Amino acid sequence: MSLTNATPLEVARAARLGSRKLAVLSTEHRNAALTAIHQALADGKDAVLAANAKDLDAANKAAENGTLSQSLVKRLDLGKKGKYEDMLQGILDVRELEDPINKTTARTLLDDNLTLSRTTCPIGVLLIIFEARPEVIANISALALKSGNAAILKGGKESSHSFAAIASIISSALSKTAVPSDCLQLVQTHHVIADLLKLDEYIDLCIPRGGNKLVRMVKDTTTIPVLGHADGICCTYLCADYPPEKATKVILDAKVSYPAGCNALEQLLVSPEALTTVLPPVVTALLQAGVSLRCDGPSLEALRQNLDAQSAALLQPASDADFDTEFLDLILAIKTVADVSEAITHINAHSSHHTDAILTLSPSTAQSFIAAVDSSSVYWNTSTRMADGQRYGFGTEVGISTNKIHSRGPVGLEGLTIYKWVLVGDGQASVDYGSGGRKWKHEKLSVEDVEGAGEWTARNEEEREVLRTFRAGAGAEST
Repeated sequence: MSLTNATPLEVARAARLGSRKLAVLSTEHRNAALTAIHQALADGKDAVLAANAKDLDAANKAAENGTLSQSLVKRLDLGKKGKYEDMLQGILDVRELEDPINKTTARTLLDDNLTLSRTTCPIGVLLIIFEARPEVIANISALALKSGNAAILKGGKESSHSFAAIASIISSALSKTAVPSDCLQLVQTHHVIADLLKLDEYIDLCIPRGGNKLVRMVKDTTTIPVLGHADGICCTYLCADYPPEKATKVILDAKVSYPAGCNALEQLLVSPEALTTVLPPVVTALLQAGVSLRCDGPSLEALRQNLDAQSAALLQPASDADFDTEFLDLILAIKTVADVSEAITHINAHSSHHTDAILTLSPSTAQSFIAAVDSSSVYWNTSTRMADGQRYGFGTEVGISTNKIHSRGPVGLEGLTIYKWVLVGDGQASVDYGSGGRKWKHEKLSVEDVEGAGEWTARNEEEREVLRTFRAGAGAEST
């Protein structure tokens, strides 16, 4: 990784060249780079946390005078609850995952000695624009290197000291590996985002990680494909048949464990039968945890009749705006819905299609919910906080996408790859086929587990050896 003050065009061109060299490096070379990064960041923990403390001090002062939100401050703290250790473990987890590129995912015999293969490959150059979270540098560096992508990173000023410290350590570590330094670049120059977003000739995918304002700005001002989500308005539908103790555990986790997370619960939908049975103990636990509850008319009336006077006095009437708001705080909106059909309609209209859940013992009700809710993650009897790349087994994630093309939900290695079609023949031409000519076979073939680019067809050992030699030579040249 290089910390650079180069112009956006120079950065993008260098990243493009670096991505082509990285794409042909062997799995061993890329894994060795991850090992080096992990060790260097482990050794440099004290320096990184010292830099992070400077950012936290400035952020807390900004929060006190109202120029920075508390949710952003919480995301900034690298020393909280083992976050640094989680960051380090994420690098190792990614290293141990199967190499996602140069894998054949489909093969078709078009004709004798004419085989078509679909082979995974890197996307190319990623532009990641992010706020606060300094661990994003390590997460994205690991995912980018393992998937063969170059990454240009532009962080927010609130994390400038942390970013610089982490980037400097990663840069030093990579200088001793086969990975080209231009494959990872942290842009330090101010006011370059607008120019970077114009460089669709060199940048293949933009991933904004931050608040609604940042994501909307990126989506509205670039022709580069954008992967991400603007809001994390997550809903849970609570049915009357779900055990109160389990409901309390799941809903508390979804709302209280990390309110500033994009996968935190923002709306609780409740069936009428649950208003006087399952909901009261859930609400009691939420109030004890300091959650402010904004209730629609039916839930407010039912709870006032089924809670003690002190608890009932803490409840607030909900406004229409509450059901379109990402609170990112200890605030929860509660709405009564007639049945699963109304719950689905509400979620599809008011959630952000990030992560939505149902709590019920009825398989048929759950399956109706799962089939009809149009979100990137849909859960049955578990917390929305499960929406996370590490929890999905991705090692870590580059972000969570609510897009409906390419990748959806937590985006790990697979989401950072695309594919190419490789056709290997023996002198055939298109004019050989058609009226009076040869006939297409179009026979589906099994996907052979062969090494690297040799997955294309590799009809014999001689071809495999040629392809191995090519890849080895390309990797050596890239170093």
